[in-house]
Amino acid sequence: MPHPETGRRITIGVDTHADTHVAVALDQLGARLDELHIPTTQAGYADLEQWAAALGPINAFGVEGTGSYGAELARILRRRGHCVIEVNRPDRATRHRLGKSDPIDAEMAARAVLSGVAASTPKNADGEAEMVRMLKMAKDSAVKTRTQALNQIKAILVTAPAQLREALAGLAVGKLLERCAAFEPGELTSPTAVAQHTLRLLARRNLQLRAEVKELQADIARLTTHAAPTLLEVFGIGPDGAATMMVTAGDNPQRLRSEAAFAALCGSNPIPASSGKTNRHRLNRGGDRQANATLHRIAVVRLRWHEPTQEYMARRQAEGKSKAEIMRCLKRYIAREIYQVLCPTPRHGNAGKNLAQTA
Repeated sequence: MPHPETGRRITIGVDTHADTHVAVALDQLGARLDELHIPTTQAGYADLEQWAAALGPINAFGVEGTGSYGAELARILRRRGHCVIEVNRPDRATRHRLGKSDPIDAEMAARAVLSGVAASTPKNADGEAEMVRMLKMAKDSAVKTRTQALNQIKAILVTAPAQLREALAGLAVGKLLERCAAFEPGELTSPTAVAQHTLRLLARRNLQLRAEVKELQADIARLTTHAAPTLLEVFGIGPDGAATMMVTAGDNPQRLRSEAAFAALCGSNPIPASSGKTNRHRLNRGGDRQANATLHRIAVVRLRWHEPTQEYMARRQAEGKSKAEIMRCLKRYIAREIYQVLCPTPRHGNAGKNLAQTA
């Protein structure tokens, strides 16, 4: 309700950056009231709250980049009892029409909240899901770098001197890494010595990263087991898959209004693609692609080892469905099952569908 004396109800839009944030305040009618530039410090966040409160009762804060530059601001505002709305950056048409500046972006964020275009609650980033996210990010980068090091070893062996190449030919990866890590090239005065030196560096890097990945996997398994033990009971999901689903849902999965919203977040909901006399759906290519890949892997595991899923595949194939269509249905069902684990309270009328009822 508007303030009884001023009649104002304030909506704040914030354009976030690494060092500074810009805020613009609007009243309930959309009139621009004021603008503020703050540093990204605790004192700056306190100044923003005090400035907004001085203008009148606060309706909501619309914050851009709640998963990056605006993460800490969103956390602080939420802890202090304010409504925080996640706002996407303005589209190209708006920027072509109005221009681009930090105050303009902040004002557009406030107007998006005021109009109801932006209404999403951002993910909390202060609990176990955030802890898992950081560990998983470190693990994924270590796996990628480990793979690059191994590929570089193999690339060097392609052009290495014949004597060195023949000595390492046919070795399994583990033996190859051990042999390369033990090289003593001596003075770097020949192509063979330089090749051995490079192979030793890459092999030791790979072995170090293998140990790091193993340690991070153990940490992720421990956290996921503590935070979501029932999620690990879902057929076909392991600690890494559970971690991905926890990160996708965030520390406040209850912000997702239904299992359909979670399926859309995972990119597993069917998208209408009808026109004229054609009535059909297509796969969703949006959403969290890592979550979508996890759903796909779970479906593959179930098709290999889970009898009800195998029976479902056979029945749908007999009905004339393609494998791609059946996989979409399976991923949609798995997303529903995982949502029920993350948010046990039923929130949607069809939340109890089982595999036999999945469309």
